[in-house]
Amino acid sequence: MSHSLRLFYSGVNGTVRRNFNWPLINQKSAVIITAAEFFWPGGLGGLEDIRPSLGAAPIWVSNVGAHGNGSEAGGVEFLLHVDWGSPLNVMVTITVLDDIEQYVRVG
Repeated sequence: MSHSLRLFYSGVNGTVRRNFNWPLINQKSAVIITAAEFFWPGGLGGLEDIRPSLGAAPIWVSNVGAHGNGSEAGGVEFLLHVDWGSPLNVMVTITVLDDIEQYVRVG
């Protein structure tokens, strides 16, 4: 069964390394991360009311690495990229799937 959560970062520009500790994740977890720009809502809306804004800025995630092996906290590290002339607000969605079932060395 998958589980997802959303993080909201303000003022991101360039390439930044991020880490998010989440006990549901371990080094064998399959993790998917997406990112998009967002705007803070006016009024009384909560975080669940914020939706991604698909603007012109290229925003993406790379180098996703799950961690956690019993003695190390569970979580995921990743690089967050914002290719724009000024800092932007970025919404990141982390989805953790079941543990990887098989490992195959190729090459």
